[in-house]
Amino acid sequence: MNNKTLATEVILLGFSDDIKTNMLLFPVFFLIYVFCVFGNCLIICIILLNPPLHTPMYFFLVNLSFVDLCYSSSAIPKLLVDLLSSHRTISVIGCLIQFKVLLLLGATECQLLTVMAYDRYVAICRPLHYHVLMRWRVCCYLAAYVWIFSFINVTIPSLAMPFTVCYPNKINHFMCEILSVLSLSCDDTSVQERVIFSMGFIVLLLPFILIFVSYICILSSVLKIPSAGRAKAFSTCTSHLTVVAMFFGTGIMTYLRPLSESLYQNKYGFIFCAMISPMLHPLIYSLNNREVKKTLAKYLKCNRHVEGAGQEDR
Repeated sequence: MNNKTLATEVILLGFSDDIKTNMLLFPVFFLIYVFCVFGNCLIICIILLNPPLHTPMYFFLVNLSFVDLCYSSSAIPKLLVDLLSSHRTISVIGCLIQFKVLLLLGATECQLLTVMAYDRYVAICRPLHYHVLMRWRVCCYLAAYVWIFSFINVTIPSLAMPFTVCYPNKINHFMCEILSVLSLSCDDTSVQERVIFSMGFIVLLLPFILIFVSYICILSSVLKIPSAGRAKAFSTCTSHLTVVAMFFGTGIMTYLRPLSESLYQNKYGFIFCAMISPMLHPLIYSLNNREVKKTLAKYLKCNRHVEGAGQEDR
């Protein structure tokens, strides 16, 4: 009878019950979150304030940075609070909202990375038609499609198949991730598991296949370019490929396998997915992108000049 008692809150076990361990983890995750927020905000500001970067590729990069910012902010602040608390709980409603937001942002990032691969395909394989195929109206339509499709793909299945949370209400995770929360359900979850697997195919595997096909076409086109121009063509793709490998690798290993095999590894996989990847994305794009580095260097030089002039006036 206790297993059928409805729970009103969910206990997040986090990483450890040892307060010393949690105190050591707190500055690590805090710095990761600070770098993530600073890096993604910096990328957004650089692109928005620099007119030469107002192109389709950077338009989608702004969207990606915004998604990464929201993704990390939906999980890490709660984790930081829990690391300093002995009462690591969240209401059932709050837990459901958190995992739906995480699903929405994760699905949006998958579709956005696919659109960015299409942008690179058009730029390299059909350069003469690029300004027609990727005009601003089309870019806005693609961005709207990414958000609307992800919202529908996440919202409708979750509304059609609600489930209740029973005792014991503990999950071995630092956030409300759907597979972990599903393990607390009072009812049989086989239907939900099949739906999650189907969503994983639509949101993860299908976009990954499209990206893979796009880069096969890109590679065949790049190999036809004279060696002097290959490096520039490859440099515009390496950043995107690195991000795709990190994000899709974690997602496919988590959601396209049986629930019993995924639960134990979910917590550690989402450290990479919700923390490390959003922190590394700005670094990856800035280091491999000549225009972003040039713009950042220009602003740093201007700030130094202004500071030097201010000191001389004093």
